[in-house]
Amino acid sequence: MDAKHPNASPYQETLSIEGMTCASCVGRVEKALKKVDGVEKAEVNLATEKALIHASQPLDRALLIKAVQRAGFDVAAIQPIELSIDGMTCASCVTRVEKALKKVPGVEQANVNLATEHAWIQPNATVSSQDLIRAIQKAGYDAKLLQHDSNEQHDKKNLEQQQLKRDLVISLILALPVFILEMGSHMIPAFHMWVMHNIGQQQSWLIQFALTTLVLLLPGRRFYQKGIPALLHFAPDMNSLVAVGTLAAYSFSLVATFMPQLLPEGTVHVYYEAAAVIVSLILLGRYFEAKAKGRTSQAIQHLIGMQAKTARIHRDGQIIEVPVAEVSSNTIVEIRPGERIPVDGEVIEGHSYIDESMITGEPVPVAKQIGNQVVGGTINQNGTLNIRATAIGEASVLAQIIRMVEQAQGSKLPIQALVDKVTMWFVPAVMLLAALTFIVWFIFGPEPALTFGLVNAVAVLIIACPCAMGLATPTSIMVGTGRGAEMGVLFRKGEALQLLQDVKVVAVDKTGTLTEGKPILTDFHVQSGFDADQVFVLLASVEAKSEHPIALAIVQAATEKQVSLLPVTEFDSITGSGIEALVNGQRIQIGADRYMQQIGLDVSAFNAEAARLGQEGKTPIYMAIDQQLAAIVAVADPIKDTTFAAIAALHQLGLKVAMITGDNRHTAQAIAARLQIDHVVAEVLPEGKVDVVRELQQQFGRVAFVGDGINDAPALAQADVGIAIGTGTDVAIEAAEVVLMSGNLQGVPNAIALSKATIRNIRQNLFWAFIYNIALIPIAAGVLYPFAGILLSPIFAAGAMALSSVFVLGNALRLKYFQAAQI
Repeated sequence: MDAKHPNASPYQETLSIEGMTCASCVGRVEKALKKVDGVEKAEVNLATEKALIHASQPLDRALLIKAVQRAGFDVAAIQPIELSIDGMTCASCVTRVEKALKKVPGVEQANVNLATEHAWIQPNATVSSQDLIRAIQKAGYDAKLLQHDSNEQHDKKNLEQQQLKRDLVISLILALPVFILEMGSHMIPAFHMWVMHNIGQQQSWLIQFALTTLVLLLPGRRFYQKGIPALLHFAPDMNSLVAVGTLAAYSFSLVATFMPQLLPEGTVHVYYEAAAVIVSLILLGRYFEAKAKGRTSQAIQHLIGMQAKTARIHRDGQIIEVPVAEVSSNTIVEIRPGERIPVDGEVIEGHSYIDESMITGEPVPVAKQIGNQVVGGTINQNGTLNIRATAIGEASVLAQIIRMVEQAQGSKLPIQALVDKVTMWFVPAVMLLAALTFIVWFIFGPEPALTFGLVNAVAVLIIACPCAMGLATPTSIMVGTGRGAEMGVLFRKGEALQLLQDVKVVAVDKTGTLTEGKPILTDFHVQSGFDADQVFVLLASVEAKSEHPIALAIVQAATEKQVSLLPVTEFDSITGSGIEALVNGQRIQIGADRYMQQIGLDVSAFNAEAARLGQEGKTPIYMAIDQQLAAIVAVADPIKDTTFAAIAALHQLGLKVAMITGDNRHTAQAIAARLQIDHVVAEVLPEGKVDVVRELQQQFGRVAFVGDGINDAPALAQADVGIAIGTGTDVAIEAAEVVLMSGNLQGVPNAIALSKATIRNIRQNLFWAFIYNIALIPIAAGVLYPFAGILLSPIFAAGAMALSSVFVLGNALRLKYFQAAQI
């Protein structure tokens, strides 16, 4: 009998539960988990807020999470782990590291980025960072937990550049004499005669041997330290190609120099200059790459540089200056004119204008007064402010923005999948092709066949570096998302960059997106014979007793005009019609046209005004005093000034615009006509927006939904791309893939245009990276020799290889100068 201990379940899962407060909560969670198929036992601990689930079969974590959520609790997401990786040089390195990480138990997803040299790992169970680091080390690379310390990362990049520059200089100094001695003799007969007469061929070869040996041992050793172990592990990378190519040329030259009798007659030549110059050219390419990579992350460095170092705080009746790290929540901070605001906070004293362009991308300074929020990193212009600190450190808006941009820069687009598939077999295929090139030349080539075979095989190895392919996508993503951040467009997920360019329809929530989101009094006209000021006082006095949004807008207008309200008696609200009351003995009645008709009044005197208001999407309200028609009033949510240009820009991009609103159909159609909106869906309840988005997807294709990110969360999640309009102070909008830091709808066409430009840039990079290899590998192998007598020297192959990577990086950097279309 094969009995098992009841606790020895073969499968286990751990969840972190949020929201439990007592033993009954524990019971509810355990009961919910036990209902999931396959769960044998669920143990929930209130103190640790953990649930340990035992099962007889592999469990779907998503089903467990849904069960907990149905019980009324939340499951804390397992935080992703970020690692910094050293030693990656090409796309095949990325593939090797990803494969190694995915083999670690508990790893659900692993994305490795060559440009940032970071790995992002999403576990579906508890995973030790040390296990991940060991897996990477086993694959032949170094790794450590990523510290979000900008100075440390910046210093690391600078150190890498300095080391490359030093090695490059040493390599060039040593390789130049080798190149002159060998290639000079081939190209200039007079120089050849001088070398033969004054130095001698053997002595010349010995000098070249000594100098080339130093090149390979000193600046070139990095290729062998990485490439040879990778080759021995049957996982060759770009370093392996360089190592094999240069060692082949160097070893052949050694035999020619010291044991020429071992070589067939007519094949005794040296190729020291090929080995030395290849190392120099590849180091030159690496140096340019390092410099360009540094520039791709300038947007992040720029944001980080905006963080203030010190703050002036109130303490014990004094104002003292302290490091920002010492500022805690609720601390009172003083900001003087021209200073950078050190922390997020609320203004409690003073008024000023703040330059928030680094957050929103908007150049116009924003007025701030008591009660307004300010963001750390923005610049105070002309007044002195006292603020109460509300968010510091990682909780600050600037820290959230930096984190979002870093995550987007480190993400992997669907288009990268093709590159990954190719690079998995690319380097081994190149090595096989190089071997085949050597064999074909050695068997079928003209004399000296051995020499031809060697030179062409080395050229194939050197020219086929997959660096350009590995850098094509991540560098464009880094620069594109960085440029977006500078424009106030935050891509929370890198995939949105690719999805946005395929969007067919932009669906827009009206309130707060197309409009200001705050109804205001827009029109007030009185009949002849009435005093406008007196009528307005009576209107505001009655509306002050109402809770209706229209009433609030009228009262707000009265407050701004500093109107003194009068006492009101006998106030009565007639449901669905209007309101009435007594003010100073006068009966005031306010309502729509049908209410006026009910009380026997003719509103035709205002027909022209009412028609105009209707065309503008406003609903007219009438006011009667003692049974006489006195005034017509309109309250509306005004359209933002920037909305017209934004919709024109979307049309210019070839997109349809749909408006979703809860307003009545007549008002919605009027606003849509003014804005030239293509598709209108009116009288939609908040929960109905998801269905509308789904219908638009079925009718048109991919849909981007633009909302305020709070009550629009379900629709943002349903859309192919959710775009949340932030306020500059609320950026952590989980449902959206893209966040616009200002309330300016112009950010939507900016984001879509930037998406199109970035994907176009990626495709250009991939095209040139692939075409370069497809075109030049056969030339390096010598296919043109029988027809045109053309062979590609390994030196030119190394130069072309370095140039391909620099070209890809240079093309990606063009995105830094992306400009939004001006409408």
